[in-house]
Amino acid sequence: MPSKIKNNILTYEGCNYLRYRLLLSTLSGKPVRITNIRIKDDDPGLKEYEVSFIRLLDKITNGSRIELNETGTSLYYSPGLLNGGELEHDCNVQRGIGYYLEGIVILAPFCKKAVDIKLKGITNNTIDPSVDRIKASAVPILKRFLSGDNEIVFTISKRGSAPLGGGEIKFKCPVSRNLRSIQLQDSGMVKRVRGTACSIRVSPAIANRIVESAKGILLKFLTDVYIYTDHCKGASSGKSPGFGVSLSAETTTEVVFGGEAFSPLMTTDSLPCVPEDIGKEAAMKLIDEIYRNGCIDSPFQAMTAVFMALGKKDVSKVVTGPLTPSMIQFLRDLKDFFGIVFKIESLKEEDEILEQVALTCIGVGYTNISKRTL
Repeated sequence: MPSKIKNNILTYEGCNYLRYRLLLSTLSGKPVRITNIRIKDDDPGLKEYEVSFIRLLDKITNGSRIELNETGTSLYYSPGLLNGGELEHDCNVQRGIGYYLEGIVILAPFCKKAVDIKLKGITNNTIDPSVDRIKASAVPILKRFLSGDNEIVFTISKRGSAPLGGGEIKFKCPVSRNLRSIQLQDSGMVKRVRGTACSIRVSPAIANRIVESAKGILLKFLTDVYIYTDHCKGASSGKSPGFGVSLSAETTTEVVFGGEAFSPLMTTDSLPCVPEDIGKEAAMKLIDEIYRNGCIDSPFQAMTAVFMALGKKDVSKVVTGPLTPSMIQFLRDLKDFFGIVFKIESLKEEDEILEQVALTCIGVGYTNISKRTL
């Protein structure tokens, strides 16, 4: 639902895009109220994973005020100061670590202290971007905006699949006083494909079968294809079995596209899942992402938009593939919280089926006043 302003508080209805609205509220310092959350559902109110995300925001900030009514259908969030520091969080197993990590990546550069966080939960599932895809596609986008040579550390200590999780990752990101403005208009040509096929608490032969299936498709287009196998057993394998693959295509202009597939949660009613199908699905998703022909991997369009909006008071321009529904709503929410309006141009040519979109904006000159000066 479109926002309304009551008593200087932005008010939204419904549970859609709740995570992005809380992130924008945290960055802008504007309180937000979200009402009528799943009021018509059999199980109304916030889900456990959404409450877990709010707890994570509470940990990374200092002085946040959160009010939730008895049924969980109305939320008031008044953000505190972004503090950062050394943190640890057990992510709810209804969603993957990627759901939480994407929010951390957006907030990390604006904290008072460098973020050094350990997240535990599900590293790979069928809903959220896997930790491999975030490492391959989202972290390079973040590096483009950060000034200085500070290194981002991302390690996958343990893998965990649904339903019990048991995975663990560490993410360390330096703070930045200002973000750079960027010009990213040429996606280049794909020069190599890399990937990781993981088998968690299942036979190591399954990862090899996934690799053979994925390479069978990708080698028709490119010779430089290398997919690593990561067989997890013992303490590093989490608590549930599963298998899947995450692929990334690197271009001549250092743009990274992603595609991934993972085995669905096994139930008594579900059909058996074949490793060859997983490999084929991931390869086709990667090819589809390349076909979209943007300079940004589709799941991270919103992250790129917020970095552009909060950059220096200079023009940033990025070419993407067709905008995702969440990105379209995110641009509307950016206008509510920051007053930023993007110029959106269609770059469709006669011989192309999918249109490219050029996003242009002038940053608000967001300065991290919390950053300690030496």
